Amino acid sequence: QVQLVESGGGLVQPGGSLRLSCAASGNIFSIYYMGWYRQAPGKQRELVATITGGGSRIYATSVKGRVTISRDKAKNTVYLEMNSLKPEDTAVYYCNADLMPTAQSIRYNYWGQGTQVTVSS
Repeated sequence: QVQLVESGGGLVQPGGSLRLSCAASGNIFSIYYMGWYRQAPGKQRELVATITGGGSRIYATSVKGRVTISRDKAKNTVYLEMNSLKPEDTAVYYCNADLMPTAQSIRYNYWGQGTQVTVSS
């Protein structure tokens, strides 16, 4: 069983910063990528950023230059450093991981439970 547990969300003023963390635990043989998605009320879930096992990063255009994704392989943890936050960044942020639980398994995709980020004065 694999679990993704997010932390670090909260209320922040416009222009402020937050750091989200997501730790993967359980049976994990190999992680192909980890990333962050977000979903605002009434909107579809959208990509924020992803990072592969090799360190390649992808950022959504809306957050590029304000967000940095990083990963601690030893801890199976991914971080999302968000700066210059705007009200439109308000959403539930979900951690996502694509991984193999064992050497003999196929790849599976997992989601965390989500953490609320609210940007408001």
